[in-house]
Amino acid sequence: MPQILSSFYCNFETSKTYFLRTNLHKQIANPTNFKQQLLVWSQQFREVVFLDSNAHQDSYSQYDCILAVDAFTSLKTDQFNAFESLKQYQQTTKDWLFGYLSYDLKNDVEVLYSANQDGLQFPDLYFFQPKKIFLIKGNNLEIRYLNLCDDELEADFSDIQRTPYNLQLTIVNLQPSTVNIQQRVSKEIYVEKVGKMLEHIHHGDIYEANFCMEFYAENATIHPLEKFVKLNAISQAPFSVFFKNHQHYLLSASPERYLKKDGERIISQPIKGTAKRFADPEQDEISKENLANDPKERSENIMITDLVRNDLSRTAQKGSVKVAELCGIYSFLQVHQMISTITSNLKEPYAAIDVLKTTFPMGSMTGAPKISAMQIIENLEATKRGLYSGAVGYFTPENDFDFNVVIRSILYNQDKKYVSFSVGSAITSQSIPEMEYEECLLKAKAMLEVLEGEG
Repeated sequence: MPQILSSFYCNFETSKTYFLRTNLHKQIANPTNFKQQLLVWSQQFREVVFLDSNAHQDSYSQYDCILAVDAFTSLKTDQFNAFESLKQYQQTTKDWLFGYLSYDLKNDVEVLYSANQDGLQFPDLYFFQPKKIFLIKGNNLEIRYLNLCDDELEADFSDIQRTPYNLQLTIVNLQPSTVNIQQRVSKEIYVEKVGKMLEHIHHGDIYEANFCMEFYAENATIHPLEKFVKLNAISQAPFSVFFKNHQHYLLSASPERYLKKDGERIISQPIKGTAKRFADPEQDEISKENLANDPKERSENIMITDLVRNDLSRTAQKGSVKVAELCGIYSFLQVHQMISTITSNLKEPYAAIDVLKTTFPMGSMTGAPKISAMQIIENLEATKRGLYSGAVGYFTPENDFDFNVVIRSILYNQDKKYVSFSVGSAITSQSIPEMEYEECLLKAKAMLEVLEGEG
């Protein structure tokens, strides 16, 4: 039986009175500059979650940017009973919580295991209750401090305003770093393993599976802020994250929302389908149209949409599961993406954690049928996924939440000096292994540029 690592770092019964927060509203003249000031100021804390939409707006957006720092309480656990531990923590605190769910929590949901190599060694689940929260929407700033530290609010705000906002100048003063990235599997082995996955598809074991490979560097020293600033600048993704828990870092340029809860409404937005961007507008438009009309990409997306519909139906009010958008095409700085949106209404007595548990891991990172796909993935991939293809996000005191999918992300264990990122693609009966390999390299481009580029 796995060792239970769950622990609450406070006495809840005696500290409940401190969970009340002091809220302060301010107007900020330049939100872009203020976001950068917040990010630099946050580096002094042991625990940091910085969420940035990069000005992307959709009908489900609530905040443009969120910063949460400095844990008052926290939960760290392995996969064993992880969702139940999280439910107890969330229902006990009844406060803002920020953190992540790693992919390997699949082992808590189903009778599965993870035995592959793990160079990063992140906990399977980590959440914390921050002392200090900053919420930005347009020119409106909301500051929420636990009452135990609200006497620091005005002084902190003044410090933030004095912080240089030019991130490029800030990172110039940091030690430049480059690392030599290695590929965990060669092209030849990748093609061979995709061939084995195709055999499973042709035998009827699965219809689709997401197959991933790792890029990594050992004995690597990087400055996480420097790398995040560069990754965010060249990606400008709607679900970007700078995460820090002491020695563990996530630098994410994710374009994908996993799951959002707003009252009783649940929203999922899986991505399946990727195409290259081009500098030439005409060529770029052709690439976009080709993606929209590609039968393989559409079939991938539709299969995952059906999987998500089925997952959401487990906690949904009867007849409430809807496909709000099927195979929509969205353009980001690096790639075009095919995105679908599925919604449902939560049925009583299901709680917020129940929705996460019954849909995790997200279908876009597994395949269909889900359990068979995860078993085959585990057997064929060379590396434990960990936080990659997991989710980062937050809970509100009202039991709402919003989580991304951890893709297009750099992971770093500063203590182990191990840096890693993974990329993958969906394998279907129409897949050509060599083309799937090229899709992986396309997705790896931004992370390679950040880690191997000069300075």
